[in-house]
Amino acid sequence: MMKKIIILLSFFTYSQILHSQENFTRKDSLFGGLRPERTCFDVLKYKLNIKINPSEKSIVGFNEIQFKIVENTSKIQLDLFENMKVDSIILNSKKLKYKREFNAVFIDFEQSIAQNSIEKLQFYYSGKPLIAKHAPWDGGFVWNKDSNGKDWVGVAVQGTGASLWFPCKDSQSDEPDFGASIKVAVPNGLIEVSNGKFIGNEDLKNGYTRWDWEVKYPINSYDITINIGDYVHLGENYKGLNLDYYVLKENEEKAIKQFEEVKPMLDCFQSKFGQYPFFEDGYKLVETSYLGMEHQSAVSYGNKYKKGYQGSDLSDTGIGLLFDFIIVHESGHEWFGNSITSKDIADMWIHESFTCYSESVYLECNYGYEKGQTYINGLRRNIKNDIPIIGKYGVGNEGSGDMYYKGALMLNTIRHIVNDDNKWWRVIFNYSRKFSHKIIDTETVIDYFNTATGMDLTPVFDQYLNKIEIPLLEIKRNKKKLEFRWNSEIERFAMPVDLNFDGKKIRINPTTKWSKSKFKLKEDSKYEVLTNDFFITVSIN
Repeated sequence: MMKKIIILLSFFTYSQILHSQENFTRKDSLFGGLRPERTCFDVLKYKLNIKINPSEKSIVGFNEIQFKIVENTSKIQLDLFENMKVDSIILNSKKLKYKREFNAVFIDFEQSIAQNSIEKLQFYYSGKPLIAKHAPWDGGFVWNKDSNGKDWVGVAVQGTGASLWFPCKDSQSDEPDFGASIKVAVPNGLIEVSNGKFIGNEDLKNGYTRWDWEVKYPINSYDITINIGDYVHLGENYKGLNLDYYVLKENEEKAIKQFEEVKPMLDCFQSKFGQYPFFEDGYKLVETSYLGMEHQSAVSYGNKYKKGYQGSDLSDTGIGLLFDFIIVHESGHEWFGNSITSKDIADMWIHESFTCYSESVYLECNYGYEKGQTYINGLRRNIKNDIPIIGKYGVGNEGSGDMYYKGALMLNTIRHIVNDDNKWWRVIFNYSRKFSHKIIDTETVIDYFNTATGMDLTPVFDQYLNKIEIPLLEIKRNKKKLEFRWNSEIERFAMPVDLNFDGKKIRINPTTKWSKSKFKLKEDSKYEVLTNDFFITVSIN
């Protein structure tokens, strides 16, 4: 998801104060933590079967949850927002007892269920889900009308939680191993689009038609989506992959032209990151009234058929207007976020840094290295350096929005540390393939990059992810030598950088201790640090 850009100094200072004083509650730990009632079972599949009434803004139905017990237990935690009603929870035709605490639902089996048992319960519920005030930046439903007065409905819940609208194990630490079945009944005359492959629809003879979708792959709960509208369907097969587009009828011609960008995007990303990770489910763009979201195999598109970010250039370089930001960014999440998922929301940089970096990758594929580098360096203007990129674990807390731009520039820096593009693209490609459809954490990412590059990049990741300040390189001239060091609170921080020295590219290897260059200076020697290759600040005395 693309966060809103806020560039107000007073806001930065206020954010730092708030972060340092942040107090987390039991409600936070119930949402973000891994209690025994969550870790004792593994979700295998969701089968969602609901009816949505746009005029009442309501939902009624059930989620059948298949799960495997991994530790003997008599109690599990599922999640459903407290404003939604639990109608009943059934296991083996028996109604189960439960206790609600905030948005957590503790279900009592009354007797212990043995390890490795596979169970299936039906969780019936109803209610009016929260309405988003400004989707996708706050979670909830979006109840809208198109220009012809027909219902146009969507939902975006990343960060807020999927249990806002359906019962589930609302934790990124567990995805249903065998995917999900999504059946949604909506008023006749409207089309409903969800994730995965379209299975069919059925007129229920009560004024509603049910639309059935099947997801073959593991899926984040926040990625599960519904879209309701007076849609027209466009589709084709591209190199064996089904491409499906659902857009408002009035925008059909615009979509035919704008969505041609999907093909070069897929060609680029598959060459750099490996095969599209949800090949059997196909790739979809679905027009929404809000800006966009990376809903797996059903990417939400609301960029109004403009280049850039709703017609603006996030990099302020002009290059950001060469592509449709939402198509490229949200589709990049299919690899980073949807396929490779962070175990805890605190590690959302694993989603956003790589996806933001993918924008420059797309530009490099289609317009060359220089334009890609100009674009990514132009993103520096959006960085706040307010709080650390990694949030607090176990409480559903995201870190700084700098996980986008600062995180992308960190990856670009590491590319230039590696200093071998063939090796770099091999490292990125293998990273994407190795952790495809897996749930990982920061330590796993760092360990991989250390091993794959043969370098100790831990201090580099630590500096950019856990510290507010970016690295400061101090340089001073001492007679015929340069002296340099990193000014960092990380004692063992070390990172090579390149200089343009008298027209030649020279690499130096500063640490936190002053050291001298091996090369000599002449009276008229000129040198500059290649700060477009390395996201750092430089102080020259």
